[in-house]
Amino acid sequence: MILIAGGVAAGAIGWSGNPLALPMAMAFPALWALSPSRLVAACASAGYFLAASRGLPQGVANFYGSQFAVGIALWFTASLAFVAVHAVLWTSSQGWRVLRYAIAAVAMSIPPFGVVGWAHPITAAGILFPAWDWFGLAAAAILMLTMTTKRWPIAAALLGGFWTWSAAHWTPPNPPEGWVSVDTRFRGSAGHYAGYAQQGETIIVAKTAAMDGARIIVLPESAAGLWTPTVERLWTRALTGSGVTVIAGAAVVDQGGYDNVMMRISAEGSEILYRERMPVPISMWQPWLAWVGQRSGARAHVFANPVVDVEGVKVAPLICYEQLIVWPVLQSMLYRPDAIVASGNGWWTASTSILAIQEANAQAWASLFGLALVSAVNR
Repeated sequence: MILIAGGVAAGAIGWSGNPLALPMAMAFPALWALSPSRLVAACASAGYFLAASRGLPQGVANFYGSQFAVGIALWFTASLAFVAVHAVLWTSSQGWRVLRYAIAAVAMSIPPFGVVGWAHPITAAGILFPAWDWFGLAAAAILMLTMTTKRWPIAAALLGGFWTWSAAHWTPPNPPEGWVSVDTRFRGSAGHYAGYAQQGETIIVAKTAAMDGARIIVLPESAAGLWTPTVERLWTRALTGSGVTVIAGAAVVDQGGYDNVMMRISAEGSEILYRERMPVPISMWQPWLAWVGQRSGARAHVFANPVVDVEGVKVAPLICYEQLIVWPVLQSMLYRPDAIVASGNGWWTASTSILAIQEANAQAWASLFGLALVSAVNR
């Protein structure tokens, strides 16, 4: 019961939405390793994951306008992969625990299991070792694995020391000079996209930022709604004479489905800057629909376009859900970007910590690799 309660505490505190609390998640490997049986390891894993993702039931109810019970069902379903991986790889043999946990950690970082690899303890690397780059990731991985051995008290003491030092000197990442993010506050509903009136309001806010000296303006996911030639003319005409470039989220639809994208827009025209690598499963990414001859929802461009160039700045783009999982950001880091551009549309996250957790993750990854960060969300 203590181990299960510890898993719940590690998940609830570590994934509270405060970036400085992320190192608490590093307690989970020790709880997993100290479990006396596979059943207890599974229960501790479930407690950790369910506590970390506790906002999901309310978020699902908000998104679909459904009963809370539907959200509960999806919440438990989402935990199955995490629990199964850690239960199957648990072992009573101390000699194999490090290797087995390493396999579990990697499995939850990359597809297919990494598609639902939320709440990964390695995310805390950016808080423990800011600006250490890949060395910081390696150091955090070593600490994480040591937490599964008899020497876990030493690892915990080191973790506490680095955590205290980082908390005392923590500075959130800043955007590049001349870049501005604009948050918006629009209500939403499933299947609804920004219409003319909403885009008109967003354009006014963007033009105000341009008058204040911004050179590149980042807007939230879906800020430009369904992208069509008419929408393109609306934006390019509005930006005439401003001299700014706008990066705005949109959906590009065709007969087979749609791409969730970031558009680069200026007075001269527009182009697709980035196609999302991993849309939200079930609500957006629905590949099974293609099996029955229907549109397959948002496409997952799993390993495509890890970095893009925006006026000489190499950018790692992350849209919404991609901020919660591991492989998109680490794939982008292989190309040594200058900044992370993170966008989201969190209208459905009211009364939850989901949006705060996304932002904390983006801050942690930017901090680890010493990168600038531009984050724009619709709340």
